[in-house]
Amino acid sequence: MIESLTQTDIDALRSAVKWLEVPSFAARLTSMLGRPIDLIGKALPPGASQAIAKATAKSLQIAAKIALSTIRNRGRESSVMLHKALAVASGAAGGAFGLSSLPFEVPVSTIIMLRSILDIARSEGENLADPEAALACIEVFGLGGRTESDKTADTGYFAIRGLLATSVTEAARFITERGLVDEGAPVLVRLIAQISARFGGVVTQKAAAQAIPIIGALGGAAVNYAFIEHFQAVARGHFVVRRLERVYGKDVVRAAYEQFSRETKPTTQDLATDHLAGRL
Repeated sequence: MIESLTQTDIDALRSAVKWLEVPSFAARLTSMLGRPIDLIGKALPPGASQAIAKATAKSLQIAAKIALSTIRNRGRESSVMLHKALAVASGAAGGAFGLSSLPFEVPVSTIIMLRSILDIARSEGENLADPEAALACIEVFGLGGRTESDKTADTGYFAIRGLLATSVTEAARFITERGLVDEGAPVLVRLIAQISARFGGVVTQKAAAQAIPIIGALGGAAVNYAFIEHFQAVARGHFVVRRLERVYGKDVVRAAYEQFSRETKPTTQDLATDHLAGRL
């Protein structure tokens, strides 16, 4: 099956495997901050989990509304560095003001990331006038939600995508048939809840890192940089896979993807190398 792919597409798919199967965001933070994520988590005060859950749900509701209202297919290059810069500014504010800024900083960071994800989707040939493509942008927040508690589970890209597939399909069909976006529609509420459950774990890790007293504004900016870079990498890989599926079919692409995944174990250093080379 791999023989049917061009060398350019084989290289693109190998890169997608690195971006999608790389260690979790927690591993990034552990590497960046020099301490295990379980110790970082102790920086959160009691009751923080509820505030984070509310901020996460609100963020995804806003993101879904924006994504589904972007029913215009405007071809343009992905402005990756602009969105990183905005995320850094947002993270600096979050680091300076601590957990009290969560209800404001998390939605802002999420919307900035969504704008970047939409640009990446367009650059990989997605037609965002298609509700399913717009929902695939929201899906990225769930695909990037791998946490340390997932270690013993099958949490590869296709496993997580499969868990979300039914909800994405039903929501896209609902929007297509109704010709409108009803935020209270059960199919959309269910999809957002599924994604929020995964995305919330990563937001918790980010908030915990920013809550460490010695980190402050400068560290908050660095954490947010890693945060958006993580989801940009997931988005790039996701939309590369979807682009190749449109050309070769899902079965061919998945077989090749799984072969490449068995052959190599990506690391966070791979992402750093790709970032410096301008591949993200």
